[in-house]
Amino acid sequence: MIPLTVPSLQGNEWQYVKECLDTEWVSSAGKYVDLFEEKISEYTGAKYAIACVNGTAALQIALKLAGVQPGDEVIAPTVTFIAPVNAARYNGAGSVFMDADNYYNINVDKTINFIHENTKFRNGYTINKSTNKRISAIIPVHVFGNAANLGELTRICGERNIAMVEDAAESLGTLYISGDLAGKHTGTVGDLGCLSFNGNKIMTTGGGGMILTNDSKLAEKAKYLTTQAKDDELRYVHDNIGYNFRLTNIQAAMGVAQLEQLSKFLKKKKDIYKNYKDAITEIAGLKIADVPEYAENNHWMVLLQIDKEVYGKDRDALMIELRNNGIQTRPVWQLNHLQKPYKDSYSYKIEQAPKLLEQSLCLPCGVAITKNQIEKVISHLC
Repeated sequence: MIPLTVPSLQGNEWQYVKECLDTEWVSSAGKYVDLFEEKISEYTGAKYAIACVNGTAALQIALKLAGVQPGDEVIAPTVTFIAPVNAARYNGAGSVFMDADNYYNINVDKTINFIHENTKFRNGYTINKSTNKRISAIIPVHVFGNAANLGELTRICGERNIAMVEDAAESLGTLYISGDLAGKHTGTVGDLGCLSFNGNKIMTTGGGGMILTNDSKLAEKAKYLTTQAKDDELRYVHDNIGYNFRLTNIQAAMGVAQLEQLSKFLKKKKDIYKNYKDAITEIAGLKIADVPEYAENNHWMVLLQIDKEVYGKDRDALMIELRNNGIQTRPVWQLNHLQKPYKDSYSYKIEQAPKLLEQSLCLPCGVAITKNQIEKVISHLC
């Protein structure tokens, strides 16, 4: 089976993890946790980086730090893995679901129109006219590594007191290259940003996540909350409810080793994308999804778009055929406004997302994939 994506552990992972075992610093304290945070901060340009047990935990804490409270609403895309939507619910908030743009990201134009036309600004807060609930935050997700177009949206959210928490779980290595955000890494535009180091991401710690921010007070509070809110460590005094969301030293050691190889991973991902795009251009009814021109993309996932009328088969038929030939693929996630726990949530003019879901298939594209494997995939698409 050619897998969709698997990690590549060809650097100093064994050496650094062995050091943790040899010195017995295996839990949530140790030099690699601090070093990993420093290295991620340096790489992304965020002033502060706080390691967490996973990306979902990072989102949960980031939304709490952003001021999300029970009964609030959080604007979120319908096209994304469900984690950011669940993270809002963990904080007692509901969701306002937005449509997708051509890059699978939150549709910025529709979101801005919703804010202008369907909300009111009252007593310093943005209120949903339909539900009369406060919209306290927005979670733009940089889906599949594609940078969401946040320039104008950032300004409007600032004016309307809507905190921005970026889900950059899939976009480590994606950088804005034009416009007002040029030079910024995804996850560093809003008030807070979150990364994931799950096993399927461009680099991994097996699990793990990171909160990014440029605000020292938010960083301090993030560290405090993710380490059980200890006000007196010696006497175990806790003035607030905290969380055991710490990253282990072993995982951080893997992260440091993986980060050392990230530039190589990014180059490999770019080559994989180009190989697929060049070959599939020649196949009628198939296309590799475009990526935004305003960003340098990490190409975390390669999306095949299928015109079933021209190609002669739909997404599901192709997925089954590829699986029968030893090729793992997957569809885009079920749309979140249709998920059972969220089907009664507010959604706004969702029209493009269902089309993207129906026509899209994720192709094998892990950094460990070989050229021969890519050629095999392409041969079964012809």
